Amino acid sequence: MRTTFLPCLPTRGTSVPATPAWLHEIKYDGYRLIVQREGKSVRLFSRNGNDWSGRYPWIAEAALKNKHEQFVIDGEAVVLGVDGIADFNALHSRKHEHEVQLYAFDILALDGEDLRDLPLTMRKANLARLLARRPDGIFVAPFEAGEIGPDLFRAACEMGLEGMVSKRSDRPYRAGRTKDWIKVKNRKHPAMHREM
Repeated sequence: MRTTFLPCLPTRGTSVPATPAWLHEIKYDGYRLIVQREGKSVRLFSRNGNDWSGRYPWIAEAALKNKHEQFVIDGEAVVLGVDGIADFNALHSRKHEHEVQLYAFDILALDGEDLRDLPLTMRKANLARLLARRPDGIFVAPFEAGEIGPDLFRAACEMGLEGMVSKRSDRPYRAGRTKDWIKVKNRKHPAMHREM
Protein backbone atom coordinates (compact mmCIF):
# COMPACT_ATOMS: atom_id res chain seq x y z
CA MET A 1 0.00 0.00 0.00
CA ARG A 2 1.38 3.41 -0.97
CA THR A 3 0.90 6.51 1.12
CA THR A 4 -2.04 8.80 0.36
CA PHE A 5 -0.03 11.67 1.86
CA LEU A 6 2.22 12.80 -0.97
CA PRO A 7 5.04 15.21 -0.10
CA CYS A 8 5.17 18.93 -0.78
CA LEU A 9 8.32 19.65 -2.80
CA PRO A 10 10.34 22.86 -2.71
CA THR A 11 11.27 24.91 -5.75
CA ARG A 12 14.97 25.53 -6.21
CA GLY A 13 15.98 29.12 -5.56
CA THR A 14 19.11 31.23 -5.71
CA SER A 15 18.45 33.46 -2.70
CA VAL A 16 16.78 33.07 0.68
CA PRO A 17 13.67 35.26 1.21
CA ALA A 18 14.13 38.07 3.72
CA THR A 19 10.57 39.09 4.64
CA PRO A 20 8.40 38.34 7.70
CA ALA A 21 6.15 35.98 5.68
CA TRP A 22 8.75 33.18 5.61
CA LEU A 23 10.04 30.50 8.00
CA HIS A 24 13.54 29.09 7.50
CA GLU A 25 14.82 25.56 8.20
CA ILE A 26 18.23 23.98 7.75
CA LYS A 27 18.28 21.51 4.83
CA TYR A 28 19.51 18.21 6.21
CA ASP A 29 21.37 15.88 3.87
CA GLY A 30 19.17 12.80 4.07
CA TYR A 31 16.13 11.06 2.63
CA ARG A 32 12.65 12.57 2.68
CA LEU A 33 10.27 10.42 4.70
CA ILE A 34 6.53 10.43 5.47
CA VAL A 35 5.81 8.65 8.77
CA GLN A 36 2.24 7.37 9.26
CA ARG A 37 1.05 5.88 12.54
CA GLU A 38 -2.32 4.13 12.81
CA GLY A 39 -2.73 2.48 16.20
CA LYS A 40 0.01 -0.13 16.62
CA SER A 41 1.13 0.16 12.99
CA VAL A 42 3.81 2.55 11.71
CA ARG A 43 4.51 2.93 8.00
CA LEU A 44 7.47 4.82 6.53
CA PHE A 45 7.24 6.08 2.94
CA SER A 46 9.98 7.54 0.76
CA ARG A 47 9.46 10.67 -1.31
CA ASN A 48 8.48 8.45 -4.26
CA GLY A 49 5.95 6.47 -2.20
CA ASN A 50 8.12 3.39 -1.65
CA ASP A 51 7.34 1.52 1.57
CA TRP A 52 10.43 1.68 3.80
CA SER A 53 8.60 0.53 6.94
CA GLY A 54 11.18 -2.08 7.88
CA ARG A 55 14.17 0.06 7.09
CA TYR A 56 14.55 2.50 10.03
CA PRO A 57 13.65 0.82 13.33
CA TRP A 58 14.58 3.77 15.57
CA ILE A 59 12.07 6.04 13.83
CA ALA A 60 9.33 3.39 13.94
CA GLU A 61 9.94 2.71 17.65
CA ALA A 62 9.85 6.42 18.47
CA ALA A 63 6.53 6.81 16.61
CA LEU A 64 5.04 3.89 18.54
CA LYS A 65 6.12 5.38 21.88
CA ASN A 66 4.13 8.56 21.23
CA LYS A 67 0.90 8.85 23.25
CA HIS A 68 -1.02 9.83 20.08
CA GLU A 69 -2.08 6.77 18.12
CA GLN A 70 -2.77 8.46 14.79
CA PHE A 71 -0.55 10.97 13.04
CA VAL A 72 1.29 11.66 9.79
CA ILE A 73 4.54 13.61 9.87
CA ASP A 74 6.90 14.77 7.15
CA GLY A 75 10.63 14.95 7.69
CA GLU A 76 14.14 14.02 6.71
CA ALA A 77 15.73 10.70 7.66
CA VAL A 78 19.36 11.30 8.64
CA VAL A 79 22.42 9.71 10.20
CA LEU A 80 24.31 12.24 12.30
CA GLY A 81 28.10 12.17 12.41
CA VAL A 82 30.10 12.80 15.59
CA ASP A 83 30.10 16.50 14.66
CA GLY A 84 26.27 16.57 14.71
CA ILE A 85 26.11 17.09 10.93
CA ALA A 86 24.11 14.74 8.71
CA ASP A 87 26.33 12.11 7.06
CA PHE A 88 24.72 11.23 3.73
CA ASN A 89 27.33 8.61 2.86
CA ALA A 90 26.61 6.71 6.10
CA LEU A 91 22.87 6.90 5.35
CA HIS A 92 23.25 5.84 1.73
CA SER A 93 25.53 2.89 2.63
CA ARG A 94 22.61 1.24 4.50
CA LYS A 95 25.14 0.04 7.11
CA HIS A 96 23.76 2.37 9.82
CA GLU A 97 19.99 1.91 9.49
CA HIS A 98 19.60 1.39 13.26
CA GLU A 99 21.09 4.92 13.74
CA VAL A 100 18.74 6.72 11.33
CA GLN A 101 16.51 9.29 13.00
CA LEU A 102 13.91 11.72 11.72
CA TYR A 103 14.09 15.49 11.73
CA ALA A 104 10.35 16.22 11.58
CA PHE A 105 9.42 19.53 9.96
CA ASP A 106 5.68 19.21 9.26
CA ILE A 107 2.55 17.39 10.41
CA LEU A 108 -0.18 16.43 7.96
CA ALA A 109 -2.69 14.65 10.21
CA LEU A 110 -3.29 14.16 13.93
CA ASP A 111 -5.89 12.11 15.81
CA GLY A 112 -7.93 11.53 12.65
CA GLU A 113 -7.94 15.19 11.56
CA ASP A 114 -6.35 16.25 8.26
CA LEU A 115 -4.19 19.32 9.03
CA ARG A 116 -2.94 20.06 5.50
CA ASP A 117 -5.30 23.02 4.99
CA LEU A 118 -3.97 24.81 8.08
CA PRO A 119 -1.27 27.47 7.65
CA LEU A 120 2.28 26.30 8.30
CA THR A 121 2.50 28.20 11.62
CA MET A 122 -0.45 26.21 13.00
CA ARG A 123 0.94 22.93 11.69
CA LYS A 124 4.27 23.73 13.37
CA ALA A 125 2.45 24.32 16.68
CA ASN A 126 0.66 20.96 16.34
CA LEU A 127 3.95 19.22 15.51
CA ALA A 128 5.64 20.75 18.57
CA ARG A 129 2.80 19.50 20.79
CA LEU A 130 2.93 16.01 19.25
CA LEU A 131 6.67 15.70 19.85
CA ALA A 132 6.94 17.68 23.11
CA ARG A 133 7.79 14.60 25.16
CA ARG A 134 9.35 12.72 22.33
CA PRO A 135 11.59 9.69 22.79
CA ASP A 136 14.86 9.66 20.89
CA GLY A 137 14.53 8.87 17.20
CA ILE A 138 12.24 11.70 16.09
CA PHE A 139 13.15 15.36 16.65
CA VAL A 140 11.41 18.60 15.72
CA ALA A 141 13.51 20.41 13.13
CA PRO A 142 14.32 23.90 14.44
CA PHE A 143 13.30 26.94 12.40
CA GLU A 144 13.54 30.73 12.47
CA ALA A 145 11.09 33.28 11.11
CA GLY A 146 11.40 36.48 9.14
CA GLU A 147 14.17 38.65 7.75
CA ILE A 148 16.96 36.59 9.37
CA GLY A 149 16.87 34.01 6.55
CA PRO A 150 19.88 35.22 4.49
CA ASP A 151 22.04 35.48 7.63
CA LEU A 152 21.06 31.94 8.66
CA PHE A 153 21.90 30.67 5.19
CA ARG A 154 25.38 32.21 5.35
CA ALA A 155 25.94 30.66 8.79
CA ALA A 156 24.73 27.25 7.53
CA CYS A 157 27.19 27.43 4.62
CA GLU A 158 30.04 28.38 6.96
CA MET A 159 29.20 25.31 9.07
CA GLY A 160 29.34 23.08 5.97
CA LEU A 161 25.60 22.32 5.96
CA GLU A 162 23.64 21.51 2.79
CA GLY A 163 21.57 24.69 2.70
CA MET A 164 18.17 25.98 3.69
CA VAL A 165 14.48 25.56 2.91
CA SER A 166 12.30 28.65 3.36
CA LYS A 167 8.53 28.27 3.58
CA ARG A 168 5.62 30.68 3.53
CA SER A 169 4.25 30.65 7.07
CA ASP A 170 0.64 31.33 6.02
CA ARG A 171 0.26 28.61 3.36
CA PRO A 172 -1.39 25.16 3.49
CA TYR A 173 0.46 21.94 2.70
CA ARG A 174 0.02 20.89 -0.93
CA ALA A 175 1.45 17.78 -2.58
CA GLY A 176 3.86 18.33 -5.45
CA ARG A 177 6.16 21.17 -6.41
CA THR A 178 5.35 24.56 -4.88
CA LYS A 179 6.78 28.08 -4.94
CA ASP A 180 5.66 28.45 -1.31
CA TRP A 181 8.74 26.40 -0.35
CA ILE A 182 12.14 27.51 -1.67
CA LYS A 183 15.30 25.42 -1.37
CA VAL A 184 18.66 27.18 -1.60
CA LYS A 185 21.74 24.95 -1.54
CA ASN A 186 25.25 25.60 -0.32
CA ARG A 187 27.23 25.51 -3.57
CA LYS A 188 30.28 24.07 -1.74
CA HIS A 189 28.38 21.16 -0.19
CA PRO A 190 28.99 17.60 -1.54
CA ALA A 191 25.26 17.32 -2.40
CA MET A 192 25.83 19.79 -5.25
CA HIS A 193 28.36 17.40 -6.84
CA ARG A 194 25.99 14.43 -6.46
CA GLU A 195 23.33 16.30 -8.46
CA MET A 196 25.72 17.30 -11.21
